[in-house]
Amino acid sequence: MSSKPTVAGTTPIWEALEAGKSYHWCACGLSKKQPYCDGSHSGTEFTPIAFTATETAKKPICTCKATKTPPYCDGAHNSV
Repeated sequence: MSSKPTVAGTTPIWEALEAGKSYHWCACGLSKKQPYCDGSHSGTEFTPIAFTATETAKKPICTCKATKTPPYCDGAHNSV
């Protein structure tokens, strides 16, 4: 069974990422700490996506959960 994640937002959240630091992006849309995982996916088929920032910079992080380039926004929220 494959279900769609919950849409947590319709715009990205611009996050200050730190080069070399690891993050866990919420893939289910249920986290109360968007755009990051807080464990709310427990009991669902979703798991967070771990990523390490390659540079220190502000980046648009997806909240609609429809991006094809997780965790980064690719504009998919424009058609959600």
